[in-house]
Amino acid sequence: MSDEPPQPGWEPRDPTDAGPPREAPSPADHPAGPTGTGRRTGTGAGSDRPAGTDRPAEPAEPAEPTEPAEPAEPAEPAAEPTDPTDPTEPTDPPADRTEPTGRTTTRTTATGPRTTATFPRAGTTRATRTTGRRKRTGLRRFLPTWRVVLGAFLLAALLLIGGFFAGYHFVDIPPANAAATAQSNVFLYEDGTPLAQKGDVNRENVRLSQVPATVQHAVLAAEDRDFYSQPGVDPEAMVRAAWNTLTGKGTQGGSTITQQYVKNYYLGQEQTLVRKAKEFFISIKLDREKAKDDIFQGYLNTSFYGRNAYGIQAAARAYYGRDAQDLTTAQGAYLAVLLNAPSAYDVDGRPENRAKALRRWNYVLDAMVTEKWLSPAARAATTFPEPEEVTATTGLSGQRGYIVQAVEDYLTDHDVIDAKTLAQGGFRITTTLQQDKQESLAAAVDEQVTSRLDEGNETDRYVRVGGVSIDPATSKVVAMYGGVDYTRQFVNNATRRDYQVGSTFKPFVLAAAVDNASVTQDGERITPHTRYDGTNKRQVQGWTGSPYAPANEDDVDYGPITLRTATDKSVNAVYAQLAVDVGPAKVEQTAIELGLPADTPDLNPSPSIALGPATASVLDMAEAYATLANHGKHGTYALVERIEKDGTALPLPTAKSRQVISREAADTTTAVLRGVIEGGTGTAAQAAGRPAAGKTGTAEDDKAAWFAGYTPELATVITVMGQDPDTGAQKPLYGALGLERMNGGGAPAEIWGEYTRAALRGSEVRDFDLVLARGTEEQLEQPDPSGSGDPEDPGGWDPEGVGAGRERGEGSDGYDGYRGPGSPGGGAREPSGTQGAGGASGTAGQAEPGTPGSGRPGAPGVPGGAPAGDQAPGPDDTGANGTGTGAGPGVGPGAGPVPGMPAGPPGGPAPAVPFR
Repeated sequence: MSDEPPQPGWEPRDPTDAGPPREAPSPADHPAGPTGTGRRTGTGAGSDRPAGTDRPAEPAEPAEPTEPAEPAEPAEPAAEPTDPTDPTEPTDPPADRTEPTGRTTTRTTATGPRTTATFPRAGTTRATRTTGRRKRTGLRRFLPTWRVVLGAFLLAALLLIGGFFAGYHFVDIPPANAAATAQSNVFLYEDGTPLAQKGDVNRENVRLSQVPATVQHAVLAAEDRDFYSQPGVDPEAMVRAAWNTLTGKGTQGGSTITQQYVKNYYLGQEQTLVRKAKEFFISIKLDREKAKDDIFQGYLNTSFYGRNAYGIQAAARAYYGRDAQDLTTAQGAYLAVLLNAPSAYDVDGRPENRAKALRRWNYVLDAMVTEKWLSPAARAATTFPEPEEVTATTGLSGQRGYIVQAVEDYLTDHDVIDAKTLAQGGFRITTTLQQDKQESLAAAVDEQVTSRLDEGNETDRYVRVGGVSIDPATSKVVAMYGGVDYTRQFVNNATRRDYQVGSTFKPFVLAAAVDNASVTQDGERITPHTRYDGTNKRQVQGWTGSPYAPANEDDVDYGPITLRTATDKSVNAVYAQLAVDVGPAKVEQTAIELGLPADTPDLNPSPSIALGPATASVLDMAEAYATLANHGKHGTYALVERIEKDGTALPLPTAKSRQVISREAADTTTAVLRGVIEGGTGTAAQAAGRPAAGKTGTAEDDKAAWFAGYTPELATVITVMGQDPDTGAQKPLYGALGLERMNGGGAPAEIWGEYTRAALRGSEVRDFDLVLARGTEEQLEQPDPSGSGDPEDPGGWDPEGVGAGRERGEGSDGYDGYRGPGSPGGGAREPSGTQGAGGASGTAGQAEPGTPGSGRPGAPGVPGGAPAGDQAPGPDDTGANGTGTGAGPGVGPGAGPVPGMPAGPPGGPAPAVPFR
């Protein structure tokens, strides 16, 4: 504190008393320094007093006395506001403090204590006030201001608009995903009945025009009624779906058909915001670039309907067993219901689904009425269409796999389509196969072979069966048997080329001989009654190559026999010589002309060609025999009637037939082959109950047995072959099916007979219309009802051998008799196989009694023109219908289906009539 006394006239002032307003001092009353503030006091810089101490100013120099001032006018209620940004204006003091005007004050600022002087306007007093913004308190401190809200909204709008244009610009329509384009290849029978399906995805695309309008409307009613009038996206649904995904309320797909199609075809099924964003932009672009019908068609073909069915065609098959084009309104409405959730609305075996399925189904129909797509009357008459029961997927099991494999090979081998394109799927392939015949062939194999296999018999494990049936007039394959089950045995036994065809090749040699007018080594023209030496292991004559002396079946010696008898007995020695007489090269060419591929393994021009070492397939042999049945006109086999994709058909090979051998050559061969069934090694085929021709065959070591035969309507080849299931090696079939040996007259002929009877059941019985070669007479008898019995219940093989003594083996061993409905014959079994049933009449054309028949009933002798008692030379002394006076009866009554005939009337001096 200063010890200086107070100045005169100064008194302490009550801080609470503001006192009367003072007159504003004039600047002249306050001499100012350079700053115009006068002398500073207080707590400012340079002050020697503590803050808050009030003291008078130091005495100034004496001034001249003045007159007292008049009282000042009252101060204005409020001073004019001070600009807070003006640096010349001092900061207002606190609100609770008023300073006398015209005085210096000291206040604390942000930079420390500061002393200032206040100079109010002349004639006024200056009041102090508080400046600055009012502070936000409470919850208001955490709420954004309207300026923040507006700014955020504008920023979001800009980002949204920019994002839209950026997304539309940068998101392109991608290629379709592989799963959406994958389709199955569908295989059909000739009449359009489904046969098989192959592919990873059960889908078959159809055009929108193939879907009935009411079915289209049902889908629109269920999924998107405004599809044809609204844009491709529904923003509201997109926002709702995104919100549900973010908040965990479940996933939700795009609501329009366009968006669902984009999901199915382009993007996949994952539920993410990125996928939804892409779906949005692609849908907008797609709606601008693609027609509505195209989008709707794609949607119908890519949607999942349950039961492993993708697309409406597969769904129609899965639920109602029909094509999409055949769906009713009610069925279409139910399929539309399934689009929402297939497992939740499939009512088969799920009673808990029925109530909601009915509600949804009624909703769809009512919506159709609302949209005037269905009349109220039609709606009232509609009842719920019960779907078919769910069936297990069979895939390529049974015969399906073999058929599919054969069809695919046919298409690629004939350059209709390449394998890669075919594998992409989407093809609808109508085959030439007929369902009734296909099922009949499978049933015959099961009856005659599969059902007789013994699991305890090791040889039965080796048994394999193949079969093919062709319509000779069209060359179309109507039935095919590839094996017991494609899922168990993958090799198609109908098309494989690795088993010898055996004696089924011999008719080709005979046909070549007649067609080429071949002659024997003695220069005699070859006909069915030409005599050959049937001695076992006889060396062929006229062959310049290595010596060749083939053995007969069971080493049987036949001696001199006609060519027809040699065919009935399948005599190797005769046919080897015949091949040399014709020329092995000509034989090979004839076989190729008839239908065997030129590259058939082991098809070589040598004498052995006649015995069938070639390994043609069952299909190859069926094509060749169909040529014989068609009077020498060959047509390449056909297995496909039509192939199309998306309604566009692919061109197929033209099936043109041409005459490859003369009709006389083919028909003469047919005439001879009829005898094989009537009394030769193929009598089991008589079960067909129709005029037929055929030939048996056995591969070396009994590794395969064949029967190839035909009627005027059908050519069928059956083979039973042996193969080790473990190693794949070919195996002999001795002991298979409980038999001592397997030959063509056994199981193959039995299958052929049963199948042919079933396949032709109900059709008119036709006989062959034959034109024979010059010098050959046809004397074939018509089928005798008394011999063949009831066509629906023919005789069969008697395993006990108590029948007529007719042999079924090529060796004529007579081990198993054939029990037919006819009266039993009297022929005895002969272990050597040389004696079958007795002939009906002997021949006496050479001045001695005829010898016993060779197992086939003889026909009556043909009368000559000479007086009774004279004899004309006959060409045959084997009991096979001589032409002279019958010198004696046969050794026994006729056997089996053909009864014995009486001796012929006396002959005359006229020349003998050639045999047949």
